[in-house]
Amino acid sequence: MQKQKIMGGIIGVVVGDALGLPVQFASRELRRQRPVTGMEGWGSFKLPPGYWSDDSSLTLCLVESICRHEIDPADAGARFLKWYEDGYWTPTGYAFDVGNATTEAMERMRTGIPAEKAGPNNETDNGNGALMRILPAAIYLAEEDDTTMAAGIHLMSGITHGHLRSKVACCLYTMMVRELLAGATPQQAYRSLCHTQELTKLPGMVPGELQHFTRILSGKIDELPEAEINSDGYVIHTLEAALWCLLRNDNYQDTVLEAVNLGWDTDTTAAVVGGLAGIAYGLGGIPAEWIQFLPRQEEILELAEEFADKVINHKNSSPI
Repeated sequence: MQKQKIMGGIIGVVVGDALGLPVQFASRELRRQRPVTGMEGWGSFKLPPGYWSDDSSLTLCLVESICRHEIDPADAGARFLKWYEDGYWTPTGYAFDVGNATTEAMERMRTGIPAEKAGPNNETDNGNGALMRILPAAIYLAEEDDTTMAAGIHLMSGITHGHLRSKVACCLYTMMVRELLAGATPQQAYRSLCHTQELTKLPGMVPGELQHFTRILSGKIDELPEAEINSDGYVIHTLEAALWCLLRNDNYQDTVLEAVNLGWDTDTTAAVVGGLAGIAYGLGGIPAEWIQFLPRQEEILELAEEFADKVINHKNSSPI
């Protein structure tokens, strides 16, 4: 079951991304008029059905990096740069739709800045580009103690997004991942996140940043009306939207379709919640016909299985 959850998380990111990519940038109003009900193509980037974006490419780069070198920002950064320059782990052979902060980070690494310091750290650099690809590190570090987990997530987030807010968002996401991997339902995982009394003792969980996550930590994010859920590229909005979709549905398909039909940054919202839903419902909970659309599906499934084995072996050998 654990292997199915881990593989489900990775494949869940890619499938969610692919569902959302053709309608990226389209408004919520347009989605109400013509909701997405399955895998489509062409659309925003004129690509066939099943193609994925930078969200999945960077996720797969990080999966591969952890398989080979565990938590190593230098290796992960090198693979990210290979994606940026050579189209590594893309379905097209080239990188496209690269976010501003990620572009700056890649250019900084080109000049020799270490990967863990490459991510820009201004308050305006809090797009969702770290959150969208942090899942492999979240899964790998889920069994560690809070301090070790937070330190590792900060390192891997900082490769592209160095501001503390992005790192905190990735840590909160990781805490949801931890609970889901342990068998909690989405509702149980969310309640656990909101009732964690030790949050302020974790690295970076300072009141000045946690105040931005008040709606999430209230325990009532799923009670908000759709009109109050933003689905743009701001990291907090993406995390809020992902949790809102996760908590309002009871299967992978409905969860990611609701994310896509929120409009705007459709691929990333669906990728972020797709990772959580993939863990919650397992690989078997993802519609097989959607997976069949993915280019390089056999390679992706093989990598996901290798990663799952790596995580399970790490868990079994860890003294924690």
